[in-house]
Amino acid sequence: MPELPEVETVRRSLERSVSGKTVSSVKVYHPKMIRGMEVAPFADALHQERIERVERRGKFLLFDFDRFYLVSHLRMEGKYFPYPQPVERDKHTHVVFRFTDGSELHYNDVRKFGTMELRDKKTAMQTAPLAQLEREPFDPEFTAEVLAENLIRKKRSPIKTALLDQSIFLGLGNIYVDETLHAARVHPLTKAGALTLDDISRIHQAGVDVLRQAVEAGGSTIRSYVSPSGKGEFQLQLAVYGQNGEPCPRCGTAIEKIKVGGRGTHFCPTCQQVAL
Repeated sequence: MPELPEVETVRRSLERSVSGKTVSSVKVYHPKMIRGMEVAPFADALHQERIERVERRGKFLLFDFDRFYLVSHLRMEGKYFPYPQPVERDKHTHVVFRFTDGSELHYNDVRKFGTMELRDKKTAMQTAPLAQLEREPFDPEFTAEVLAENLIRKKRSPIKTALLDQSIFLGLGNIYVDETLHAARVHPLTKAGALTLDDISRIHQAGVDVLRQAVEAGGSTIRSYVSPSGKGEFQLQLAVYGQNGEPCPRCGTAIEKIKVGGRGTHFCPTCQQVAL
């Protein structure tokens, strides 16, 4: 699933390619992707709407139109491809936006899990799902103290599971939780309630640093992720995720893989000692 760095990379590419364009038509070939309304009113509502900018909230893309936010979640395999002129639709392309300048934006999704929903701009941030998200990780108001307060709600959960909750630490997914906990020297099975303030401060700083570095690298291309501008490169810097059996870059111990909350989890048994 594309995580915050990948979604931010997609956002930046779309900001360059579609901002300022006006929709002339929308074709939907998989109606279940459209949430909250039928396909016809969805397409009608976007007719002659102009994209002011493309924003992001956590892992959600927000197309900022004149009257609406189009809230898009890529889920497992969603991808956007802009084209300067009309092209033949791929079998996995399920939504096509055509613009008044003749260009197109195609939404491609092999698994068909992605969603799109129109939201009133005045209320979108005050209602689910956007209202349930924590502040952006790069927001100065998201501090270690805020993270500590959030973790009180998850004190009985392993820290790996707690950090996947987007109301606890926005933007961290499976890849970046593993990298964060390794950088912070915290075992993924450590109960959130057993963490010291120093532990939480290290997790906070590591999470922000890992996400920032991944954004700068264009995200991680694991399996099929690509942005409209190409593949990411952060996978070349991964310390533990996907490195089962490889030496820890810090101490040389073989990286191990376990399951935590049903998620494949990578860690160094020497650098990351469990504290239950």
